[in-house]
Amino acid sequence: METIKITPRGYCHGVINAINTITNIDELSTKKPIYILGMVIHNKLIVNSFTSKGIITLNDSSKSRMELLDEIDEGTVVFTAHGVSEEVHLKAKSKGLDIIDTSCKDVLKSQKIINEFIDDGYHIIYVGKRKHPESEAAIGISPNVHLIETINDIEKLNLTADKLMLTNQTTMSLFDIYNISEKAKEKYPNLEYVDEICNATRIRQEAIANQDSTIDHCFVVGDKLSNNSRKLVEVSIEKANIKATLIESVEDINIEELKRYKKVSVSSGASTHTKVTTEVIEFLQNFDINDLKTHNNKSKIKPENLFESYFK
Repeated sequence: METIKITPRGYCHGVINAINTITNIDELSTKKPIYILGMVIHNKLIVNSFTSKGIITLNDSSKSRMELLDEIDEGTVVFTAHGVSEEVHLKAKSKGLDIIDTSCKDVLKSQKIINEFIDDGYHIIYVGKRKHPESEAAIGISPNVHLIETINDIEKLNLTADKLMLTNQTTMSLFDIYNISEKAKEKYPNLEYVDEICNATRIRQEAIANQDSTIDHCFVVGDKLSNNSRKLVEVSIEKANIKATLIESVEDINIEELKRYKKVSVSSGASTHTKVTTEVIEFLQNFDINDLKTHNNKSKIKPENLFESYFK
């Protein structure tokens, strides 16, 4: 099958830093046990791989990072690439835990900008996903950070501050953010807008939006919990007018549907391991509707061998 490999795809620099830090964590002489505060990145295969190495992930969507810290009494805590608030830092320090911070530098930059505007007397309209760890960290900076998710949430805002700024979670849709910011400016003409879509997210979405119109279907490889992966699917459908499916592995490909396509494309979220995407690409390239041997989409990748080149 003709398969177009959309570039860029796969790990962004923030994910690379987090993964490399944790895979080499034994070299840091950290105290045991080792806990990751939430999913290090939104990819269950990677989380399970670290679990198989004895690293404990504390993840509960009903609990904040502050609440998850209550479950740790000793050892080392790893802050994920999504960042945490200063309150979480201070609480971990007060508990005597070793701290390893893998916060993405783009997230830290975004937090710094919010802090600077808050210090200057601004109220912040923050566009992000509720209960997402990056959003949680942002609104934890100050009560003057107001979270919204959609363009409809703007009408619910009742802000009277003279100084307003709008910014966003780094993995949102750049197209959605533009529309939301334009709507917000209508309601608050003096609003300042600071675009914090990270470059990795931006260029992936732009590449998806500019796909060849002859493509029958786009496969986005990524975890269903990954916001940036879900946004790539939306961009393909809404901007490129190409149907798209989010798949976590080659096993999620529907063979009967695949038989209807002649030309497909493949991209992946910023938290998707290259091994997983490569397996999908190779399967699609080898797929022959008339050769049943090429219809076997059983994955050979397991949590235990995902990072086998890192764990010796």
